[in-house]
Amino acid sequence: MNYFEHKIEIKLSIQEINKKNWNQLRKEINNPFYEWEWLNNLELSKSVSRETGWQPLYFVAYEDQEICGIAPLFLKNHSYGEFIFDQSFARLAKDLNLNYYPKLIGMSPYSPVNGYQFLYKENKNKSEITNSLINYIHKFASKNNILSCNFLYVNEDWGKHLKTLGYQEWINTSSEWNNNGENTFDDFLSRFNSNQRRNIKKERKTISKQNLEIKIHTEESINLEIVEKMHNFYEQHCLRWGVWGSKYLTSKFFENILENKKNLILFSASRNHPNRTIAMSMCVKNEKKIWGRYWGSKEEILNLHFELCYYQPIEWAIKNNIKSFDPGAGGKHKRRRGFFAKSTISLHKWFNKNMENIITPWLNEVNFQTLKEIELENKSIPFK
Repeated sequence: MNYFEHKIEIKLSIQEINKKNWNQLRKEINNPFYEWEWLNNLELSKSVSRETGWQPLYFVAYEDQEICGIAPLFLKNHSYGEFIFDQSFARLAKDLNLNYYPKLIGMSPYSPVNGYQFLYKENKNKSEITNSLINYIHKFASKNNILSCNFLYVNEDWGKHLKTLGYQEWINTSSEWNNNGENTFDDFLSRFNSNQRRNIKKERKTISKQNLEIKIHTEESINLEIVEKMHNFYEQHCLRWGVWGSKYLTSKFFENILENKKNLILFSASRNHPNRTIAMSMCVKNEKKIWGRYWGSKEEILNLHFELCYYQPIEWAIKNNIKSFDPGAGGKHKRRRGFFAKSTISLHKWFNKNMENIITPWLNEVNFQTLKEIELENKSIPFK
C-alpha cells in the first residue's frame, strides 16, 4: 500500500485527546454519538472499559506535529452491544481453529447509528490519512494476532475507499422515518391507506382512554430526577430479557449525561399525578435528526410503547422541522407505522485467507438477499 508517512500513536482513552481538537475533527460526523463528551461519558461511567470488553484504541495520525486524523476503534473480546450479529463468523473461526476474539471494532459503543468514519482535519488529504491509519491498524492486528478489523454502520461514501483496501461489505437492515414536509401528525397519517390510518388512530386512542398524561422533556426541564427515572426504566426493561437484556449503561452514565442534555429529549407517561411516572422513552437529537434509544415501563399497557417510542417522537419531529428519525434496531412492525427499511453497511477485513475466502461468497449472496428483502418490506408499507 502506498501512503504518505504520518506519525501515528495509540491512545487508550479519549481523555488523552484534547476535546476541542476532537470536536473540530468530528464535524463531518454530524452525530452526537461521536462527540467527545458522549464517548468520554461512556468511559467515565465505566460503561466502556477493558472490564466491559470495550478497550478504547484511538489511532491518532499527526502531520507537522498536529493531529490530522483519528480512527476511533475498540478492542473487543465479545460481540455484545454491536447489533451486527456475527456469531456465524465466530463459529467459522472456531472450525478453522482460529481465535475470533479479540477483534477490532469501529463504531460508537452500544449505538447502532449510521455515519461511522475516521475523523479528519479540514483541508487535509483524507485518502492519504486513511491509508496511513489503515496500514498502521493492519500492522497492529498482525503484531497482536488479531483476526479481524470491522467498521460498523459506516458512512457509505467513506466506505468506498475502504473497499479498495480489501474490506468486504456486509449489508444489514435499519429503519428510518423521513419528514415529507408535513405540518401536523394528521398530515403524516394522510400518507397511509384508510385502513392503516384508522389503525394508528385507534392505537393512539387506547392511550388517551387510559387517563395518562404524556409529557415531553427537553433541555430546560431535564434534571437529575428525570434521568434517574429513565435509568430505572432502562434497567428494568433490560432485566426482563435476562441474559439477552443488553444492559450496558451504568447509572453514572445517565447522571453524567446532564452535562450535555441539549442532545436529549424524553417522553414520559404518568397517571393521576405528574410524579407517578409509569413509562419513559429517551431519544438523542441534533438539529436535523432524532435517534430512539431507550425505553421502559412499569405496566404492560397496550400500544404505550408505540406512543412513546414512535408516535410522540414523530409528532415532535414534525413540529420542530426535524428531517429524519431513526427509531433504533430491529422490528419489522415499524414498517406499518411509517418507517422505511434501509440498508446499513459494515466493512470487514479478515487477516486469514481461509476465513476470507469462505466468507466472501457468502456475503455476496446474503447482501443480494438483504437488498431484495428491503425492497419487499418497503412495498409492504400500507401507504396510499
